[in-house]
Amino acid sequence: MLPDAVRDNVLWEDGAVLDAAPGSPADLRLGTVVPAFANTHSHAFHRLLRGRTNAGGGDFWEWRRRMYAVAQSLDPDLMFEVALLVYGEMVAAGYASVCEFHYLHHTASGQPYPRHEMELALAAAATEAGIRLTLLDTLYLRGGFGLPLQEHQRRFSDGSVSRWLDRWHDLRSVLRGAALGAAFHSVRAVAPDELREAVAGLPADVPLHVHLSEQPAENADCLAATGLTPAGLLESAGALSPRTTVVHATHLTDADVSVLGTAGVTVSMCPSTEGDLGDGLGRARELADAGARITIGSDQNVTVDPFEELRLLERGARLASGRRGVFSPAELWAIGADSAFDLVEVDAGSIRTLGTHPAELFMSATASDVRTVITGGVVRGRPDPDRAARLFSLIEAKVTA
Repeated sequence: MLPDAVRDNVLWEDGAVLDAAPGSPADLRLGTVVPAFANTHSHAFHRLLRGRTNAGGGDFWEWRRRMYAVAQSLDPDLMFEVALLVYGEMVAAGYASVCEFHYLHHTASGQPYPRHEMELALAAAATEAGIRLTLLDTLYLRGGFGLPLQEHQRRFSDGSVSRWLDRWHDLRSVLRGAALGAAFHSVRAVAPDELREAVAGLPADVPLHVHLSEQPAENADCLAATGLTPAGLLESAGALSPRTTVVHATHLTDADVSVLGTAGVTVSMCPSTEGDLGDGLGRARELADAGARITIGSDQNVTVDPFEELRLLERGARLASGRRGVFSPAELWAIGADSAFDLVEVDAGSIRTLGTHPAELFMSATASDVRTVITGGVVRGRPDPDRAARLFSLIEAKVTA
C-alpha cells in the first residue's frame, strides 16, 4: 500500500514500509524514493518513428500512413529488438509494468505465424528488460466503418472474430512470462455485431482495452454509421465495465463522460502522444469526478518519461480549465503509480529538481533524474546504445528497400 505522505528514514521490507525501523549494513541505501510507474498503453514499434515524422506538418492521419510503412518492415526478430530497446528505456525511466497494445500478429502478407512468434518475442523482450507485461492481443477486422482492410492492414487481422478468439485462447495456453489481455483496436476497426461477439467470447476477468474518440473524425464517422458516439456504441455492445480501459478518450460529450464514469472504466491518457499528434486536450478531471480511474501511457513512445506524462496531464487540465492544481500531488502520484510497490530513486538535487518539495517532484524531475530502479526485487540496468544503433540500421535498410 502506498504511503499517504512523504516519509523520512523508512525501511522497505517484504512489501511494506516500516517507519523508524533499524536497518542493517547489508541494506541497499537509497535517497529520495518514489513508487515505480505503470504504463497502461504502449505500441512498442512506434518507437522507431521517434524524431522522424515532424517535418512538413500534417496530422494524425498522415502520421498513421508513415507508421504503416514501419509496421510492414517488422518480423519477430526485429520485434524482439525494438521491444527490448523500448522496454529497457521504460525501466530506466521508472516504469515497472506496461500494457502492450499489440496488433502485428501475422506476416506482412497476412499469413499467420505458426507458433505466435510475434507475441512471444514481446514477452521475451519484457522478461529480459525486467518489466511486467500485459500483452493486449488486439482484434482488428476493418479499415473503417463499412470499409474493408487496406493492403497494409492485412497483417493486423485474423479475418473474423471466431478466428481471433481461437488464436487468443491458443496464445493463452502457451504464453509465459506475461499476462494476456485483449483489446479492440477501435470502433472503426470492429463492427458493432463483432464487438458483441468478441465480448461474449472472452473470459469475464480478462482486461479489455480499446482506443476511444482520439480524433473528431472517428466520432463523426461513428455517428453517421450507427447513430451513436463511440462510447455509446461500446456501451451498447456490453464492452464497458470496470475491467475496461479506454485509451485517449479525448473528444467526449457530457453524456460520454457520464457513461464512462458510471461504468467505472479506466482511462489511459497519453499526453505526450496526444500532444505530438495534435489530438487535443482530454477531460481528465471530469472523467475522474464521474467515477473513472485515470492512468498514463507512453503510446507511440515519442518520449518515455512518466514524469513528463504526469506533468503534461496536469498542464493540459490547467489549459482546459484556466486554473492551477486541477489534480493534487497525491492524485497525480496515484495516477502514475504501479499497483505493485517497486521503487524508483530520484535525484532530488539535480539542476532540475534542486529545491523541489518531494511531493511535487513530478513537476520538475525527468527520466534523466532516475538513479535506481528496482522491479521484482532486482536493481535494473539500462539499454545497450550500440545494440539500439544496430537495430535502427536494420530498420532503415528494410523501410527504404
